[in-house]
Formats: sequence, C-alpha cells, structure tokens
Amino acid sequence: RMKATTLINNSNAQFWWLQCAGWSGWVALFWLRDVYFGQPLERMGLLLIDALAGFLLTVGLRWVYRAIWDKPVVIRVVLVLLVSYIDAAIWQPIKMYAQFVYFDDFSAVEEYGQRAYFSGIIGYSYFLMLSWSGLYFALKFYRLLQLQIQRSIKAEGMAHEAQLRMLRYQLNPHFLFNTLNAISTLILEKNTQLANEMVSKLSAFLRSSLDSDPMQKVDLAYEVNTMKLYLEIEKVRFDERLQVAFHIEDDAATALVPSLLLQPLVENAIKYGVATSEAGGAISITGRVFAGDLFIEVIDNGPGMDQVPVRNAGSGGVGLKNTRARLAELYGQDHTIRFSRVQPQGLKIEIRIPFVKAGLLGVDPGKTLNQSG
Repeated sequence: RMKATTLINNSNAQFWWLQCAGWSGWVALFWLRDVYFGQPLERMGLLLIDALAGFLLTVGLRWVYRAIWDKPVVIRVVLVLLVSYIDAAIWQPIKMYAQFVYFDDFSAVEEYGQRAYFSGIIGYSYFLMLSWSGLYFALKFYRLLQLQIQRSIKAEGMAHEAQLRMLRYQLNPHFLFNTLNAISTLILEKNTQLANEMVSKLSAFLRSSLDSDPMQKVDLAYEVNTMKLYLEIEKVRFDERLQVAFHIEDDAATALVPSLLLQPLVENAIKYGVATSEAGGAISITGRVFAGDLFIEVIDNGPGMDQVPVRNAGSGGVGLKNTRARLAELYGQDHTIRFSRVQPQGLKIEIRIPFVKAGLLGVDPGKTLNQSG
C-alpha cells in the first residue's frame, strides 16, 4: 500500500515505471509480429537492442524537455520537433546497423549509400519519437492539472475550516460578555456567594466547550449535557424564573451535531423569552429522528416574533447569525432552520440536519462531559 502511494505521489517514480512499461510493451508487440510471420526467436536480441537504445534516447528527451519547460510555447514546439528529429536520426541507424550485423548483409548500404539509405527511412522513428514527446507533455500537463486541483481543494478546505472555527469561537465571547456582566452585578450587590458560584460554573463550562474541537461533531447527548452546564449558570441569574424541559428521543441522543449548536438558540430564548418577563419563562428542547433527518426544536413562551423585531426569521443576534452560517458551511442545502410562532405566545426554532449516528463515525454515543474533561 505504501509503495502504491509513493508511485501515485512521486512523479519521478511514475516516469520510470511508465518508461519501462512502454518500451517493454514495444518489444512485446514486435516480438508477437515476428512470431506471427515465423521469424526466428533470435531476433528478440535485435528488439532488445532497439528498445534499449530507444529507452536511453527518450530519457535524454526528458532532460531536454525539463530544461525548456519554462520557455515560451512557440520555442517549446520548435525544440520538440527538432530534438525529436535528432533522436530519430540517431535511433534509426542504430536499429538498422543491428539488423545488418544480424543478417550480415550490407548490400543495401552499398547500393543506396549510407546517408541516402538512413535519411530515406527515418519516418517511422520520427513518428514514434514525436508520439513519445506528445505523451510525455500530455501526462505532464495532466499531473500539473491534478496538483492544481488538489491545491485548490486544500485551499478551499482551509478557508472552510477557518470560517467554521471563527464562527464557533464567536459564540463563547458573546455568552462570556453577558455572564461576566452578571457576575459584576452580583459583586456590586455584595452577593459574593452567587458570584463565586457563577465563576465556578463558568470555568467548568468554558473548559468543556474549549476542549471540543469546532471541526469535530459531538453526539446530541453530549451537547445536551453541555447545555445543562450552561443552564446552571443562567439558573444562578434567573433562579425559579427559568424553567427548562428536555425531550430527547433515544435515537436522537446518538445523532452527531455541531458542538455548541444549542447554546445560541437557548441564549436567544432566555434573552427574549425569560429576561424580558418579570414572571420568567419556560424553554422546551426537543430532539427526534424522522425520515432520516434529525429535528431539533427550541421553544419558549416569550413574546414571540411580532413584539420583538430582532427575533424575525430573517435577522437575529450574533449567535443566531453564526448558527445559520455554521449550518450553511457544514451542510450546504441539506439543512433547514425555521422560525415560527407558538400559540398562545412564544417562538419555535426548528433545525433539520441529516441524521448520522455517532457510533458510525467512531464517536462514542452518550459521551458525557465528565468523560471528556
């Protein structure tokens, strides 16, 4: 397997393999011709001499072509025609002389003259050298095209990865800003016990969230556990005003989702559905699998979209915009995110993504925060 990979990625190894295979095929082809016409087996020696000469001459062509590769196209074409002719002019006499020696018959040279004889039969050799040159340049351009495609894919992948990392890490500062403001308020109110509790919970949440690679997905069970840790921080702020219920089906719990997918959705619900009401509010988080897709719903009983324009489906804060962008980067057209009203009041955010079971990609289903930290 390693040898095959080396051959694919090493242009020098490819050349020597193709060179040997090509000239071996040339020998085999003419040997079959001789067998068909009943020529003696000893003629194989002639074919080997001819192939060896052709092999060495075309290796020389390779060095010439590598030297002129950066020249203008017109110069390259002229030089290819010229050096191919020179190679053919050298190869043809070698082939013919080997045959003269084998048959011990130099009468043709005596009859036509050495220069006239060799110059008159150079057509085949020139054609073969031109064919070899054309194949060399075709393979060279093909390899360069493949390398260019690979570089383009790699560059696109790096840009895609950088975009995802940027979008993911924008979530933490947004949440961090709100939490630190709450801690600052508690300190000003001399509520040091709650402030200390929030700092401890914030530290645990940030450690767990930063431990997960934004390029790696996690199962929904792990994401829910991370979300519960986040909600413990918000519980310190809102106490009994914040009520949260989880309804995660067993199959859905094993589904792979982008890490910290729920946090901006729940943060949005808390900001507009809980914080704006003196009585607080309730949030419901649901996960289910249907028709090969994972559906995640975050529902609150806040004022809904009409009374809070920023919650309109076409807008949203930093967290929601980043969620849209992350899903678009990860799933393209194969996802939806919808906002709808809830009766008698409230907002429902529904996300649909392809259902991929965690165990199928080597992620342990039901991975917990304690296991990861």
